[in-house]
This record gives sequence, C-alpha cells and structure tokens, in this order.
Amino acid sequence: MHRVFIDDAFGDAHDDHVATPSEQVFREAMSRVPGAVHVITTAGAAGRMGFTATSVTAVSDGPPTLLVCLNRASQILPVLEANGVFCVNLLPGNEEALADVFAGRTGVFGADRFRTGGWTTLDTGAPALVTARAAMDCRLVEAIDAATHRILIGEVRALAMGAEGDSLVYKGRRYHAL
Repeated sequence: MHRVFIDDAFGDAHDDHVATPSEQVFREAMSRVPGAVHVITTAGAAGRMGFTATSVTAVSDGPPTLLVCLNRASQILPVLEANGVFCVNLLPGNEEALADVFAGRTGVFGADRFRTGGWTTLDTGAPALVTARAAMDCRLVEAIDAATHRILIGEVRALAMGAEGDSLVYKGRRYHAL
C-alpha cells in the first residue's frame, strides 16, 4: 500500500516521510469514493442550464436542506446564483448518456443540453428530469466559498419521487448502476 501522510492537528509525529498529497494523488484517492450521479439544473431570468455532479449531500431534514459543490470558474455558477433556484436530479442507472451530456463530454452546451431527456418543473421552475429516481427542487439559501469551489446550500421546496430501481454511480472514473 502506497502511503501519503498529512501532518494533522493531532500533533502525532508520523515519521520523516510526512508529506502533503499532490492534487493528482488526492484526485486518485477521491476516484475510489463512489458517488451518486446527479444532474443539477436551473432556470429563470438568467437562463436555463445544468451540469453533472457527484458532490451532493443532505444537510438537514428539518427543514429539508441539501448542498451541491460547483467549481467557482464554472460558467453555470453565475446563472444558478442569479436564478436563485436549482433542482437536484438523481439519475437512474441507465442514464450514462445524459450524465455525459450535462458533464460537457459531448460538445453540447447551455440550454441545448435539455434536448436530451424528458423535463418538467416542480415548484421553482428549475427543470426536473421526468425519469429521475428523485428530483429535489431547491431555493438557494446560502453560498460558501471553499478552495476552488462554492458550496451551494438549498432548501428543498418540492420533491418528486420517481420509480425505484438502479441509480447511476461514479467510481474509478467510470459509471456503474447500483
């Protein structure tokens, strides 16, 4: 096992080989962490856009709140913040092509991405994927900068539960149905 130690707040003396991991080593480690694949969408006066994300998690159930992480250099970030709404769409296990479209891997950009998949709206007007395992429609309530990303915190205003079945997961730089 290749080991890279990070000197931490515990004050433990590891050994003379203590090192901060490089970005490349950290990305490799994170590629081993499975993450559910979501398409995050927004719509409003600033436009209609969306992106693929695995950095999504629940914050609280009272009130229902979740967070999404997005690179601050993303062209979608100012649109999402100006609209003040977003929908988190959990993808079914067979939606690799849709995930790739919204990840920008197919050369389709902006509102043209919505030509793939079937879309509706819930409460905020942000696009909700008709086939999503769950679509959580949110109002942006807080944004926090952390390193290269912005943590977007949304209060869930409406929720649609889709059919049960496999969900799309990303691990080892590949999609998997789980």
